[in-house]
Parts: sequence; C-alpha cells; structure tokens
Amino acid sequence: MPMTRRDLFRESAAVAGTGLLQACSPFRLLAQTLSGSVPIPLEIAFDQPGPTLPANFTGLGYEISSIARKGLIDPHNTVYVEMVRALGRNGVIRVGGNTSDFSRYAPAGPAVSSPKSTAITAADLHDLGGFLQATGWQLIWGLNLGSDRTPENLANALDEAEMVARFTGPHLLAVEIGNEPDLFGVEHRPKPYSYDLFRREFEVVRDALLKRLPNLPLAGPDVAAETAWVARFAADEKQNLCLLTRHYYRGSQSSPTSSARQLLSTDPTLAPMLAEMRAASRTSGLPFRLCEVNSFSGGGKPGVSDTFTEALWLLDFMLRTAGAGAAGVNIETGVNQLGFISSYSPIADDEHDRYTAAPGFYGMLAFAQIGLESGTARLLPVTLGPTPLNLTAYAVGSASGETTLIVINREMLAPAALRVPQPSGAHASLLRLDAPSPSATRGVTLGGVPVSLSGSWHAPQWKPIPAESAAFTLTIPACSAALIKLTCK
Repeated sequence: MPMTRRDLFRESAAVAGTGLLQACSPFRLLAQTLSGSVPIPLEIAFDQPGPTLPANFTGLGYEISSIARKGLIDPHNTVYVEMVRALGRNGVIRVGGNTSDFSRYAPAGPAVSSPKSTAITAADLHDLGGFLQATGWQLIWGLNLGSDRTPENLANALDEAEMVARFTGPHLLAVEIGNEPDLFGVEHRPKPYSYDLFRREFEVVRDALLKRLPNLPLAGPDVAAETAWVARFAADEKQNLCLLTRHYYRGSQSSPTSSARQLLSTDPTLAPMLAEMRAASRTSGLPFRLCEVNSFSGGGKPGVSDTFTEALWLLDFMLRTAGAGAAGVNIETGVNQLGFISSYSPIADDEHDRYTAAPGFYGMLAFAQIGLESGTARLLPVTLGPTPLNLTAYAVGSASGETTLIVINREMLAPAALRVPQPSGAHASLLRLDAPSPSATRGVTLGGVPVSLSGSWHAPQWKPIPAESAAFTLTIPACSAALIKLTCK
C-alpha cells in the first residue's frame, strides 16, 4: 500500500521532553486547522518523549576549495563569523566535497582555489582554526582519496591531517577519507568500483593515519547514494569510527522536474533512506550525520534554490531529519565543485567580500530558535489529521517547561487557520517566518526582522497570543511558517 502524507508525517514527526511534564500538568495538545470548513486535528503526545537533540545538530558544508579563498573562513571576517554564530553557539563545519579528491596540501603555498587543483596552505589551516575558535563550532575535514595512491600522495594526506589536527585542536570532530567513494567509478577509478575496493584503499590510509595520529577521530563512508555501504562500513570499521556520514540532495539541477513545487512536496525516498541510516546507527552504536545536503545538486536551481521556498524546505528538512534520529546536517554553501557560488547557498557571497543572508539562511535561523542550546531539547511525536493541505508540524520541548510548535504551510495559495487549545498553566507566543512571495529572493524576515548587513539578527519579542476560553486561533498564510512557543508559568 502506498504511503500517505499522514504516514510519512508520522515517520518524521518531532517531539518534546519529559521536563515539560514536570513543569506543566500532562496533557495532549489538540489543534484544529481550518481550511474552509474542514477541521484538521493536530496532536502532540507529551507522554512519548523522543531522544535529546545534539546541541551541534546544525551545520554548514564547504568545498575544500573554499578554504583556499583568502579571508573567507577567517576569524577576521566578522560578518561571516556573526552569521554563523546566529545559527547557534554550537555547530559543525564540514570541509570536503568533490574538490577534496583533487586537492593537495602545500604548506608554504601559494593557495589555489580550483575545482581540479586546489592547494591548501598552513596559513589557510591556521585561519580555519581561528574561525572555529571565534564561532565555537566543530570541524569535519575530508582527505583526498581520489588521487592515485602513490607514496607521495599518501605522505601529503598524512601531513595535511596532522596540520588540521594541530590547528583545529579540540574543535576537530572527525576526519573523512574520500568524498562520495560510491561514485569513484565515474571519475577517479575504472568501473566497476565496489565497496570492497573502497575498503581496501580506505584501510591503507586509515592505518597510516592512526600510526601517526593514534587518537584521530574518523568518520565515513561519506557516500552519495549507496546507503547499503553505510551499514557495511559501520560493521567493518565501527571500532575506528566516531560518526557515520552520507549525502543528500532533493534532486538534480539538470532535472526538468526540479521545481519549487517539488521542493515543497515530500520526497518519498527520504524516509526509507533515513530508516536505513538509523538502523546502521543503532546496530553499530555510532551516530549518523547527513554531512552534505541541499536542494538540487550541481549548485542548486536558480529561481528556486535562491528563493523563499528554500527557506521553508530547509526548516522542514532539518526538523524531519532530527525526528528520524540524525545527529545533524551540514547545509552546503558557497563555491561549489564547478567553481561558482551555488544558488542554494544560505550565506550569499558576491565574491567581493560581501556576505548576506540568502532566503535559505532564514530557514536555518528559524531552526535555531527551537532551543538546542539548552542541552535538553527533545522531540515528541506529532500527528496531523487527514487534510488536503500540504502542511507539516513539529514540536520541540525542553526540561524548562518550554515547547515550540512549528507549523509549515507548504501550500502555494491556501492559508491554514489553527485553533489550538491553550493548556492550563501555559501562555503562547508567536514568531513568523515569511516573505513577500514564494519566489522572493529578498524581503524575507523572521519575526519581522531581517538579518543585518553586519551579519547579526536581533531577535524580536515573541508576540503574545491571547487565549479565547483556554484556546487561541491562528492563521498560517500560504507558503509561510509559524513558531508557536508554549511556556508554562
């Protein structure tokens, strides 16, 4: 039987914590979403708390060629530092991508940022370390496995890893060996290129790395599509790993079906993939992370990936993935493997040292409001009743007694009205994520406030929602999202 929207929603629904039960009397939140005269019930089961969300769930992803761009990932790039901080005090930067398998370490320089011949210097790694210190974020670093495994190339990779570890210190979360090895047969190796061939190559580099750096944390297999490799890799390498990794894109830039409508619809392949990742994670005892993610591969779809629809997709995707048990996601930004700035970049870059918040940034910024930094944020199952509308809803709660309900209206035209009972002992407040239109590339705000040109976002006061006989009514306009905070008094 095909999965319904409700089935898909239940599988990826999110969550609140047991602390809320202690701060508020237990209840089940029942809301009605009204489209015309059709009521749509919504329930949050506070008595079924999910796992605690990692404080470093949020991440950004970069091609290694980005690191060779002087002044970009640099503690003195104050606007960029401020923007990353706005996404959370904890997070993970992943550096790798296709360019990492064409890169080399050139200690004294010169630095080169190029799709097929990037050169990373000691000065670049020093700046990276300073940037991580300035933001408080961690690092996943990708080493070159694609180049021929000559003794010279292996020695270069070992030197690079040693310098990365030295300059980033406690901020180094993991090192990956090779980018998308399941696609090596397309460019780096003769076809067919199998998992067994990859594993043999991986072991050579792994052994050399751990001989020189015995405590180096490793992650992998960093595949593009072969999720089955993740389970095999977890079984074979779990004693050497701290993290399982995979990539995900909603579609391809070159596909004729890549559109705003596709981006705002549920991907039927996502839930099964996340279920496979979670199974490998549970069996091995290793967390999993989608360390390269965005809308459409190849740099995104101009006119879609650079619009407000990207913001709604990112907010929904991050919540959906958290509900499926992921330890985090890394949203790709900046220069891509083809050498140009991707249209899907949440941080826009005019390549003249001007960095601004693109629409997608606001989706990530909205996610940052759910309270991960408390260290007690938890997911709770949400059930959305039968509806013809393309809506998703999630809830995140903490031990402080605060719960954030997130409702995303993915309809292009139809608004949705909510009538939400207001529990005894709680008050409600609102923050909206909206824009002039779904196709807007400017004018996006969160809580009516844009990100400033200095990179900062001054959080507005959440607007109180008055109760109407222990309930409140709220309309979610088409193609927008609302964050509703329920706080126990």
